[in-house]
Amino acid sequence: MSRTRTALLAAMALVAGTTGAAVAAIPPDAGVAAIPCTVDYKVQNQWDSGFTAAVTLTNNSAAKTSWAVKWSYAGNQKVTSGWNAKFSQSGTAVTAANESYNGTLGTGSSVSFGFNGSYSGTNALPTTFTLDGVTCNVDDGGSGPGPTDPPPGPGNKVDNPYAGAKVYVNPEWKAKATAEAGGSRIANQPTGVWLDRIAAINGVNGGMGLRAHLDAALAQKGSDQLVVQLVIYNLPGRDCAALASNGELGATEIDKYKTQYIDPIAAILADSKYAGLRIVTTVEIDSLPNLVTNVSPRVTATANCDTMKANGNYVKGVGYALNKLGHVPNVYNYVDAGHHGWLGWDDNFAPSAALFKEAATAEGATVADVHGFIVNTANYSALKENYFTINDSVNGASVRTSKWIDWNRYVDEQSYAQAMRDQLVSIGFPAGIGMLVDTSRNGWGGTARPTGPGATTNVDTYINGGRYDRRIHLGNWCNQSGAGLGERPQAAPATGIDAYVWMKPPGESDGSSTAIPNDEGKGFDRMCDPTYTGNPRNNNNMSGALPNAPLSGHWFSAQFQELMRNAYPAL
Repeated sequence: MSRTRTALLAAMALVAGTTGAAVAAIPPDAGVAAIPCTVDYKVQNQWDSGFTAAVTLTNNSAAKTSWAVKWSYAGNQKVTSGWNAKFSQSGTAVTAANESYNGTLGTGSSVSFGFNGSYSGTNALPTTFTLDGVTCNVDDGGSGPGPTDPPPGPGNKVDNPYAGAKVYVNPEWKAKATAEAGGSRIANQPTGVWLDRIAAINGVNGGMGLRAHLDAALAQKGSDQLVVQLVIYNLPGRDCAALASNGELGATEIDKYKTQYIDPIAAILADSKYAGLRIVTTVEIDSLPNLVTNVSPRVTATANCDTMKANGNYVKGVGYALNKLGHVPNVYNYVDAGHHGWLGWDDNFAPSAALFKEAATAEGATVADVHGFIVNTANYSALKENYFTINDSVNGASVRTSKWIDWNRYVDEQSYAQAMRDQLVSIGFPAGIGMLVDTSRNGWGGTARPTGPGATTNVDTYINGGRYDRRIHLGNWCNQSGAGLGERPQAAPATGIDAYVWMKPPGESDGSSTAIPNDEGKGFDRMCDPTYTGNPRNNNNMSGALPNAPLSGHWFSAQFQELMRNAYPAL
């Protein structure tokens, strides 16, 4: 659905036609230059009784310190919630005025805002917009399902991309898993394809590039629906609180990130050849949460994270990625939302959600470019703890006072994911967003798995005796000893959860146990050293890491074997 409304140009043409001489006096592009403003109104998502719209306003007249855009609907559409503008509606007439932080609008500058709306019957596009009482041009390019569009097909977004669909099995990971003793039991499980550097787009060291994976996905798809899972992971100054997963781009290389990384990926995904695939992108793990927990004045602050917060390149990069990838009709963006052992505390939870929204409305993106969020990516937090809840107490003491929970509000990933989803919807994300939980390495089975609650001697014996997650500390994240494969990938397993996924391919290292020279930009993080005694981020506990690990992303056979041994459900 697209249309252009050029009311001002039409009026000029009418005058020219009646005066004759005026036709020669107006150069072909003079009318365009004279247009005081342009509005691009897009319906990005639509369902039976509601829709999400994004609006971009460009000011071609004198600079403004405040603005108000008005339009009217032909039907019964109602704005129900919005972002980046103050909305009011009287009958069919809608006004969107600037917020306190985005009132300045220079000549040639643009501002974006969006909203959720309701309707019944048809949802026709508005045909006329005004900026401060002056009629604007309506840009071509409005998109989304509308009354003249065909019904949803393979290239149109659905509520849950995993529902009723197969998921792509990465042939390269499958080959490595099959080569392991017993690995054929899980070799056909779908895992994420990690685009962790620019070279990965075309393939590293003769490996498959993005197009090769998408072509293989088409072959696997056949006549069915199929999801392809991509991990977008190459921000400037990536993973500022760790070293093992540092990337190739320096803290200031945001333009390189945009033009040499995101733009080429978006161009490939937009190829009509791949329109029948459902492409899930996991956008920049281990980035935004660091700007909440690992910046000054926190005791866990790092200089690198302070730099990334100050220069804004995490927020800009995520916003740019969401905007560019979100414009591809069959791409579903899921933003990383950390895990409960990172963001579950009161002083981290709501600020993180607010930061996610800031990023989702940066660089031309809107919350409509976000289909959902993913938690526990490449982490080990238990999916569900069955032998205690956050509301339990022992001898009058809340379990929140235990050393393991340490005043956290959540005890596992599923409860955290569902609560984070509610928080995000409450601050303006669409009500239809879904959550993904990475269950690739959080099974915690084997002989150490508890079969009942812990002893009620005190809160620590109760929690430690009954918890599935056997890590020394929730802050431990690298190649954890004792971990196992978790729930197998599946669609819609619980309320608000779009899928359990294996986004981190089991068997790929989190980081090397010792320093290893490399050309991948990956440093050595002591949290991957099994002899390390810790830092403030894990309360100065042992790292719990396995020995003899290779560089992050490289195959770690010993870990793969342990994950299979400790799988839960068991293999």
